[in-house]
Amino acid sequence: MGLHYTQLPENVLNIIRRGAVIPAHPLALDENRNFDRKRQRALTRYYMDAGVGGLAVGVHTTQFAIRDNGLYEPVLKAAIEDSRAWTDRPLAMIAGVAGQTAQARNEAKIARELGYHAALISMGALKGQTSAELIQHCKTIAEEIPVIGFYMQTSVGGIILDEDFWCEFAQIDNAIAIKVAPFHRYRTLDVLRGIVKAKAENKITLYTGNDDHIVADLTLPFTLARGDEAVTLCFKGGLLGHWSVWTKRAVELLERIHSETADNKPVSQSLLALDAKVTDCNAAFFDVANNFHGCIAGCHEVLRRQGLLEGIWCLDPEEGLSKGQAEEISRVYQAHPDLNDDEFVAANRERWLA
Repeated sequence: MGLHYTQLPENVLNIIRRGAVIPAHPLALDENRNFDRKRQRALTRYYMDAGVGGLAVGVHTTQFAIRDNGLYEPVLKAAIEDSRAWTDRPLAMIAGVAGQTAQARNEAKIARELGYHAALISMGALKGQTSAELIQHCKTIAEEIPVIGFYMQTSVGGIILDEDFWCEFAQIDNAIAIKVAPFHRYRTLDVLRGIVKAKAENKITLYTGNDDHIVADLTLPFTLARGDEAVTLCFKGGLLGHWSVWTKRAVELLERIHSETADNKPVSQSLLALDAKVTDCNAAFFDVANNFHGCIAGCHEVLRRQGLLEGIWCLDPEEGLSKGQAEEISRVYQAHPDLNDDEFVAANRERWLA
């Protein structure tokens, strides 16, 4: 028997609807590239104490390769057990599901049985399928668990998806949100137009994954036409690999955005100016100069510098920092000292690692 979003705890659904910081949870490995349970637990505790609204586990930042070596279920189980043991406040727990339909449905079932509330659908493995086949894939997963659409950028395996696809997705009964992450303004508008066309603006909550415009997405209204009607959509939160680092500051940022945009109040220039600063940091973390080759290792490097990870190891030995990436991370540390949460981590790290 599947889980419908109307069956979610009201406080969890409210978190999703209001908009939250939902970091994509990295994978902690030891020097032999084995699962480092202690460091993984420390990361989860860090996110809890930073004030996140939930966690996304089994997604790109967690490394899709966890499916190849039996780590998918252990990693999802660790995150939900560790978060519940550390805090009793409500959290929106999101599981990444990937692969062909049978695999993705099985992952959704595993996630539901572990206590996850929704599945983020990665469709990179379905390249070449028609839009109708992709929608059927999403509907099949939605029979198991509430679903979150995912427009992933093509640089890391995403598929170009048009307005009509997103219109159909928004009409799936058990669809509750869309993570918009094509890193492309025109394609971002395709998603929004699809939601408006489907008349689903009150059903689908928008989460940004556009690391090149995090603050802009969350701050600016998007007004589109539906016949003679003007429909305004707003991004409510972020489901981001970028927010797996400097997470305390991310929580403070989203709280500030929610405060400044409430009741259509004018937004300060200082808030808008953060868009370029956050994007500059993301360029270093995500290795934009090398077409995102070091995007996972870059986040690991920040966590390593903070002492939360022992090293930057990935499951794929070929994944690591690109030439010059470490220097870029040092540069943004110096250029934007107000955006890091090193002091917060230093004050709590020993407790998280205990």
